[in-house]
Amino acid sequence: MPFFNPTASVAEGDRLQLSWLKSGWLYLMLVPALLWGWSSLSVERSVASVLLTVFSVGLGHSIGLHRGIIHRAYRCSRFTRGLLAYCFVHSGLGGPLSWVRVHYFRDYWQNRADCPAYFRYDHSVLQDYGWNLHLALLPADESRYAIPDEDLHDPWLVFLQNTWYWHVLGAAGLIWAVFSFEAMIVCVCLRISITILGHWFVGFISHKYGYARYDIDGAAEHGYNNFVLGALSFGEGFHNNHHAHPSSARMGTEWYELDLGWHLIRGLRGLGVVWDVQVAGQTNTLKRQAKARAYRWRWPWQE
Repeated sequence: MPFFNPTASVAEGDRLQLSWLKSGWLYLMLVPALLWGWSSLSVERSVASVLLTVFSVGLGHSIGLHRGIIHRAYRCSRFTRGLLAYCFVHSGLGGPLSWVRVHYFRDYWQNRADCPAYFRYDHSVLQDYGWNLHLALLPADESRYAIPDEDLHDPWLVFLQNTWYWHVLGAAGLIWAVFSFEAMIVCVCLRISITILGHWFVGFISHKYGYARYDIDGAAEHGYNNFVLGALSFGEGFHNNHHAHPSSARMGTEWYELDLGWHLIRGLRGLGVVWDVQVAGQTNTLKRQAKARAYRWRWPWQE
């Protein structure tokens, strides 16, 4: 298929269009990172960037938005929920409600046998780069995806959805003014470029290659687990586990699956910040259609 194909297969009535904000934002971060990222690196700036990644991607995206707001894997106060959503904004991945919508769209179709091509992973990495990092889905009827109204109309989430890029750009300007241009490049442009491309790459690989211990009856996508990507992505790379246990706060369910997001949640639980934490194997998190099976491996050379 062509690199950018707005007529790619989606459900009847739905359509894809080029998202200028998504595309423009990616290259606004990526071009400066490529031009000045290497020359701007230092030990201190790299450490600061990693710590910002823990707060924005670990606490904000993986724990706050994905496991907390979308999957209700634990309970917390509205203040904590809002603070974690604000941490997500600084991941640079986009607006929180855009991600909530995309997640519900994907879950709805990937758990069906008639999943459209846009939500399946039987295409090339280049095609996926074009689709997922540049296009936006406009559904004909958003109500069929059953996105909770309490999320769509949450005043704080709506505010962050409408202003997320100003928060990131404001932080970039502040870092530049207080520290240096090089610090801004490493802590904002380079960090966000790696976050966007890393999130996309982990999602692509974790739907195509690795090992699986569950089959999901009637689902087009079962996901796969990856040791290295799981560890690097705060547990998000253990995708087969997540497909089978969507409401579990722990994605790495075995001792050899390093889920750093789960350890962050354990820390928050120890502080009393979150409670009623759902955990695979301890609470009822197994999806009804999920069936345990012997390990199944899939690698690129098997295609």
